[in-house]
Amino acid sequence: MKNKHIALYISGGIAVYKAAMLARLFIKKGAKVRVAMTKAAQEFVTPLTFKGLTHHEVYTDLFSKHGSPVPHIELADWSDLAVVVPATADILAKMAQGIAADFVSTALLATEVPKYVVPAMNNKMWANPATRRNVAQLKTDGVNVLEPATGFLAEGYDGKGRMPEPEEILTWIEGTQASNFAKDLAGKKILLSAGGTIEPIDPVRYLANRSSGKMGYALAEVAQSRGAKVTLVSGPTALKAPKGVEVINVKTAREMEAEMLAHYATADFVIMAAAVADYRLAQVYEQKVKKVGETWQLNLVRNPDILKHLGELKQQQLLVGFAAETTELVKHATEKLRQKNVDLLVANDVSRKDIGFGTNDNAALLLTRDKAPQETGKMTKQQLANLIYDRLLELAKERE
Repeated sequence: MKNKHIALYISGGIAVYKAAMLARLFIKKGAKVRVAMTKAAQEFVTPLTFKGLTHHEVYTDLFSKHGSPVPHIELADWSDLAVVVPATADILAKMAQGIAADFVSTALLATEVPKYVVPAMNNKMWANPATRRNVAQLKTDGVNVLEPATGFLAEGYDGKGRMPEPEEILTWIEGTQASNFAKDLAGKKILLSAGGTIEPIDPVRYLANRSSGKMGYALAEVAQSRGAKVTLVSGPTALKAPKGVEVINVKTAREMEAEMLAHYATADFVIMAAAVADYRLAQVYEQKVKKVGETWQLNLVRNPDILKHLGELKQQQLLVGFAAETTELVKHATEKLRQKNVDLLVANDVSRKDIGFGTNDNAALLLTRDKAPQETGKMTKQQLANLIYDRLLELAKERE
């Protein structure tokens, strides 16, 4: 963000006050910020607030000069990135259709730098088919759109449409910038595992875990967007295969191990994000087992420890492991870092309900052998994926 020119476009909604806090965060990061406001936005917060924060006059009128004969073009040309927050249904529609009706929409139409849009509105407006079409069109046009949060709305009830907190928006923009601009993984071969493995009991039953595969798939998507060649070995999930990624579908731990070993030798970065079943049945029943009695004892045997095996075979690869813990996170993660011979361990507390299994967010502790652990705080899984690759690139550079 340092020395970046950020144009902050503010449309009318109750969340305008959060835009002031976001402007302050940008400035603290070293960015230079200028603000344009719609007439409706000025009903919630006056331009004087943003003038005081940015030390610049606020753009409010298409025909005011601001020292330039064409101020909306001046602002568009000055910008390194444009942030629309809060983005109402009205400004989304104008942007999607190319309507230039006031200073904000006209300047945005003239803007050629990356755009970041943060919608905030009533949940019914967000769910309206017209809004959904407009958002889809913006994404097709290359605009970055942050999904609104679910929470307490101005109308007095919960729903999806609440503007995310300024800190979350800043993290999203920083993470998306890395994804959009950096092809720093070009030439790298990345081997990933994702999802949970399943172990059959009989033809209709199996042992499984709660992994959704979202973290592993986020890692695959981010790696591909940053220029890497990605092979994803995936256990069963309900997720769509990421575009441009080679996906190899498996079910059991032993199948996953075979595919990871088959592609291991040529990989640069190897990430075991899958939740691999620790045990399998000693013998799988060939026919469905009928219910008999009140209890049923299953004889289980250990599955291969794929991560440990990869650590033993490691040569040029940088190896990443995941540790899902419910207690003593630092202690267990530090032990796993050493025992599995990994270069980077990503540990998270899966006892929390707001992160981890099945959610879109995560919070992790990143551990390496010679640096203090890095605590990420709560963020999207795509943002965490970017941090993981940033750390891997640092480790690769240290090896040179």
